[in-house]
Amino acid sequence: MARRPVPPPSASRPATPKRERTAGRTASSRTVDVREWASGIRLSGFAVIMLSLVVLGTWVLVPTIGTYLGQKQKIAALEHSVQVTEGQIAELERERERWDDPAYITTQARERLYYVKPGEVVYLVDDDLDPADLPPEQQEVSDELEERAADWMPQLLRGLTSAGLAKTAVEVPGGQG
Repeated sequence: MARRPVPPPSASRPATPKRERTAGRTASSRTVDVREWASGIRLSGFAVIMLSLVVLGTWVLVPTIGTYLGQKQKIAALEHSVQVTEGQIAELERERERWDDPAYITTQARERLYYVKPGEVVYLVDDDLDPADLPPEQQEVSDELEERAADWMPQLLRGLTSAGLAKTAVEVPGGQG
């Protein structure tokens, strides 16, 4: 940027040494006259055009950079998804190879379907569950009808608000989600 040349001191104004002009002020409390500083700046047509090109380039590139970063995140997520899927494919291929083995098929038929070889005796134990794992006994059903006040709307609203304001999430069975 071009600066306007400073005119030489005029004859009408006596030249004062710098020391005399700043004698009343300390070095840390220097004041800057903004009008004097701004009047020294001159913008040429070229400088205005270049400044406007910089502003235009920034205005064009900022959304593009945001889009670029968003797409990079999507690509990373998709690559992770591909890796997980490839791991699942590899696991399924290993399982398929196991099913090609006749010994594995025999073992699975014995464990899952209780197949036996001719001449073998199988003993099945009923009620081998832990008592804590047993379902609770069902209560007897009453022959009498009981009528209760059915104010269902407040119960519905309480249920909806409590479900919407729940702070803990329920874990999805199987670890997927």
